[in-house]
Amino acid sequence: MATGFFWAEETFWHAGGNYALTLPVGGLVQPMVAGGLPEGPETKRRFKNLLDITGLAEELVMSGAESAKWDDLARVHPESYLKEFKATSDAGGGELGLRTPFGPGAFEIAARSAGLAKAAVAAVAKGELNNAYALCRPPGHHCLPDWPNGFCLLNNIGIAIEAAQAEGLMPRVAVLDWDVHHGNGTEAVYYDRGDVLTISIHQEKNYPLDTGDIADRGRGAGLGANINIPLPPGVGHDGYLTVMQDIVLPALHDFAPDMIIVACGFDASAFDPLSRMLATAETFAAMTKQVMRLADDICDGRVVCVHEGGYSEAYVPFCGHAVMTELAQSEIAAPDPMEATLRTRQPNARTQAFYAELIREMAETFKNPPPKG
Repeated sequence: MATGFFWAEETFWHAGGNYALTLPVGGLVQPMVAGGLPEGPETKRRFKNLLDITGLAEELVMSGAESAKWDDLARVHPESYLKEFKATSDAGGGELGLRTPFGPGAFEIAARSAGLAKAAVAAVAKGELNNAYALCRPPGHHCLPDWPNGFCLLNNIGIAIEAAQAEGLMPRVAVLDWDVHHGNGTEAVYYDRGDVLTISIHQEKNYPLDTGDIADRGRGAGLGANINIPLPPGVGHDGYLTVMQDIVLPALHDFAPDMIIVACGFDASAFDPLSRMLATAETFAAMTKQVMRLADDICDGRVVCVHEGGYSEAYVPFCGHAVMTELAQSEIAAPDPMEATLRTRQPNARTQAFYAELIREMAETFKNPPPKG
């Protein structure tokens, strides 16, 4: 079997309104920027282009996908929200939540983005692909069922999971979110459920400011099935791998999901304008390798990465390519042009020891069952 890569040119045309443009976006007017927002098309377009240039794309099953249907969206989002989103989109765009401005046609583009995630998850769940990557835009992990948030208009991963479960494809799913911002939307979708494990590794109180606390462990049937790992700035490469080894991999192993879905944001990188975490392309490659090894043991290698954040146009492509090289088990690499520089910018030994102790303390917390009530 092969590695799939799901993408659609249409998603690169999503715009955050006309805030920084002189021409009205829509029709044949392609947005040059995202209305002044950091979430623009070029990080994703350059990621896909780099796969083409290195030749790795030729080793992948490159595919588009149909848009998610209304019924798919309605499994996660209430009809009232979907109708308001569609009407506002049809009227030329606007803003329904916090930091989610959008232009005309955004509803259809967001549905196509969710469709990419849905198709990737279904293909891997059915055994048509070994693993896959969905290059989704707009992203989804901040979108709550009834409230868009942080550039996210539909919860792509939630929609994909619910569609697959509706077909009886995978009763238990784990979502590992290593986007630098807390995956509050996906957490909200599954906070009361025990069949979906949600894990978020994020910079503490970066965005949103009021979610992502370590004490938030789920509720009711979902108690214990939500894990938040808030990290201080500057953790760096070694810190991320320690988090994976001490907290994430044991939790995934114990949960024993039928599939691992990675909310794959690259905004923890050292060059991202919206974070201070010092991760590198090698960090994302190493975490992907760790997940794949575990997945081989517990769920027949079923891994799907769904694109979330990442705002450095120059560096995101190298992080994404590093992940794809691991997923495809390819010999084709895109050498990190900043590798030598980034090695000198990692935390010093004393700081790394401090971070390691903090992570060990968090790991001990998760070994104990969460308090009820």
